[in-house]
Amino acid sequence: MPTPADPNVLVGIATNDDAGVYRLNDDLALVQTVDFFTPVVDDPYDFGRIAAANALSDVYAMGGTPLSALNIAAFPIEELGTDVLTRILEGGAAVAAEAGIPILGGHTVKDAEPKYGLAVTGTIRPNRVVTNGGARPGDTLLLTKTVGTGILTTARKRDRIDDDALASAVEQMARLNAPAARAMLAHGVHGATDVTGYGLVGHAGEMARAAGLALAIDAARVPLYPGLSELIADDCVPGGTRDNLAEHARFTRYDDAVPEWLRIALSDAQTSGGLLMALPRADAEAVLAELAYLGTAAIIGDVLDGPAGTVFVRQ
Repeated sequence: MPTPADPNVLVGIATNDDAGVYRLNDDLALVQTVDFFTPVVDDPYDFGRIAAANALSDVYAMGGTPLSALNIAAFPIEELGTDVLTRILEGGAAVAAEAGIPILGGHTVKDAEPKYGLAVTGTIRPNRVVTNGGARPGDTLLLTKTVGTGILTTARKRDRIDDDALASAVEQMARLNAPAARAMLAHGVHGATDVTGYGLVGHAGEMARAAGLALAIDAARVPLYPGLSELIADDCVPGGTRDNLAEHARFTRYDDAVPEWLRIALSDAQTSGGLLMALPRADAEAVLAELAYLGTAAIIGDVLDGPAGTVFVRQ
């Protein structure tokens, strides 16, 4: 795609950031994003919640405040009927209400497979934009949600686990990243992104490339859902995760001690994952303390003045 020439485009497509940012004046800019996907869970209400939280996360990752949203849906109305679609939209509306924003309307088309999400508009001060390229050498990496949702949802689809085993992941996927965004803004964040379909290692690689630095992840410190190694051994690995792992091999250097299952988990395609942020160590500790009540945030590595775009995965 062509690079926008408009000088008011503060963040475009150049660094694969989470949202676009357009300056309206010296004190106000718009943050804009759109995200929708096929169901990751069977319950339509939960699907709506998760899809809405996932879309809103892009605004939070930039340090913005969501303002309003539009529904985007594709749906096989003859096969599934309006009741299912209604529940999906109700789930999205519930999360939007939790975020304090209205859904102004939207657009729906007929399709063979359900898809749902939001187009979100937010606001931000132009001098307060948090990009994925702001990390600095010596920064600490902090992650705010547990990794492994792609593997768990695949395991549920294949009846390897039951609804109870998936419940905590559903709640985390539906949880807004608003508290994490507030904490990082209050404590000197330099750069951030949200962890979604490209996996933890993939989004870390985007941060490393955008900053022209290297990132190091301590695999043993990454919060993981229990039982992932067994589910991976049982071939409960989504195709997107396997694609990620192959792609990540181009820029990732693993310690020999990092087992194969853990490499897969760190590349697992996430839905509505946590924020990955780079900030000074003392600030990272402050954010960790502030988010302790969530029970999922962890310091997982650091930023290195090393080969640009490289992710080192240490055991």
